[in-house]
Amino acid sequence: MTIVRLGYVAMSMKLKNASPSQTMTFAAFQKIKDREAAIRKLERIALANLENTHRLLKHNAANEIHFYRLTSRLIPLANHGELADWNYIKPLKEKLAAIGDFALKHGIRIDFHPDHFVVINSPDKDVLKNSLKTLKMHYLLLKGMKIDPAHRCVLHVGGNYKETEKSLERFVDNWMDVPRGIQKMILLENDDTSFTMQDTLYLCEKLGIPLVFDYHHHLAHHRNAEWEEEWERIAATWKDSPLPIKMHISSPKSQTEFRHHSDFVDAEMFFDFLNAIKGTVPEIHCMIEAKQKDAALFALMDEIKKRSDAEIIDGSSFYLK
Repeated sequence: MTIVRLGYVAMSMKLKNASPSQTMTFAAFQKIKDREAAIRKLERIALANLENTHRLLKHNAANEIHFYRLTSRLIPLANHGELADWNYIKPLKEKLAAIGDFALKHGIRIDFHPDHFVVINSPDKDVLKNSLKTLKMHYLLLKGMKIDPAHRCVLHVGGNYKETEKSLERFVDNWMDVPRGIQKMILLENDDTSFTMQDTLYLCEKLGIPLVFDYHHHLAHHRNAEWEEEWERIAATWKDSPLPIKMHISSPKSQTEFRHHSDFVDAEMFFDFLNAIKGTVPEIHCMIEAKQKDAALFALMDEIKKRSDAEIIDGSSFYLK
């Protein structure tokens, strides 16, 4: 039987006053005349974000949730050009270590999904340089948590620039400029407008990168096109990973707004996918990308408890029968 574990993204709809994404604009930073005082304020915001992240992990452990996506906005202005001399990791070391210890102790898989401006296949060298700087920040955060960075950071292929083949090959070319440690951290996800599952699979097989299959994106890009025939190839991209295969699950907001994420997950749509892959992998982790975050996870588990083709393990996990 295949084990399925559910996770959610960044924010809790149940835990109050626990935002891990509090921020500060550079304009606000500049208004503080004492630069050191301004940096200390940034550090206080970052520490508050990490404290709330720790609270969220405690919430997850209490509710038997073993999979969680950290926000990429933990440290405001971390990559701003005017703050290149700021060693933002140093004041956060203790809290990062505590978060990592808690996650490891409670068996919580954590990862990141940087924002859309991280573009490895960009023809603009400055964009690539800034993307690598952002990826290095994610790498340092994971290292600070004493978590192996391998396969913890999901990216889209990037911009299509109306030239799919050239854009894919530019990814390959630019990949050579990505430091090895960061290369090992990266996962690639198919998107809903530019790069199909097959496009992404081409890069993953060529460069040895695990593919995170987004079922909703695939349906939005192709609607009813087949995907099952490629599933063995997708699973094979994970053969050297220390982590179980993961995928993204969401549901369309409506038929007219098919690409937009719904508040909750359509259980029937989800099980269409699960029943197609049942038995092909021993375990799969499914990241819920729904507007209602952990509330969507709890609602989905309530529906799954009523199904005859699933056997509940705990608050976020079940066997496929």
